[in-house]
Amino acid sequence: MTARPPVVDTQTWERELAALRAREKAATRELDAIAAQRRRLPMVEMPDYVLEGPDGPVRLVDLFGDQDQLIVYHHMWEDGARWQCGGCTSFTTQFTRFAGLAKFGARFVIVTQGPIADALAYRDEVGNRMEWYSTAGSAFGADVGAGPKEGFGVNVFLRDGDRVYRTWHTNGRGVEQLGHLFALVDVLPYGRREEWQDSPEGWPQGPAYAGWMGSDEIAAAYGDATRAG
Repeated sequence: MTARPPVVDTQTWERELAALRAREKAATRELDAIAAQRRRLPMVEMPDYVLEGPDGPVRLVDLFGDQDQLIVYHHMWEDGARWQCGGCTSFTTQFTRFAGLAKFGARFVIVTQGPIADALAYRDEVGNRMEWYSTAGSAFGADVGAGPKEGFGVNVFLRDGDRVYRTWHTNGRGVEQLGHLFALVDVLPYGRREEWQDSPEGWPQGPAYAGWMGSDEIAAAYGDATRAG
């Protein structure tokens, strides 16, 4: 039998929950302070990059649409691969509705090193609902930490007329805070079930990433069935 949390009376449970809640509230206040510091970061002006979109060349400033803030996810890409990065594919598949973000004056798009035709075909195959652009013919990706054969990341930009400024960047586990999957999994009794996590003796645990959906599984669940095979 898989190990389980100990069973206690309601009073004991509420006392333990209250102690945990105090730490959770402290963490929330620290995140508020971090966000306040983020809002005070300086920014750097960007060149007038030209990327490729579904309808041809597009300037970086045009990715904003009619908004003044832009979040860019840099999706890892391997030329010739049927299935692209599972982590990137899984992370970006979470996002399907953006009207709420637009209310705050922002857009959220994907930029990848892959050629635009290949990127759009992959987007459809895995059922991604975001807008994709290619930086294959531009230095944009490399200049913001997501060049060819480099990792994934998130960059945030602000525009003033035709001028674009880079305001924030993160990569690695810094990206986790932007998705809902791990936030939900981390409140489960068994968490992510990965061996690096600090869990009680007997908890189910395995190698890192073992429980993640693969790109092929995402395609089967959400993608264009006509492209299967």
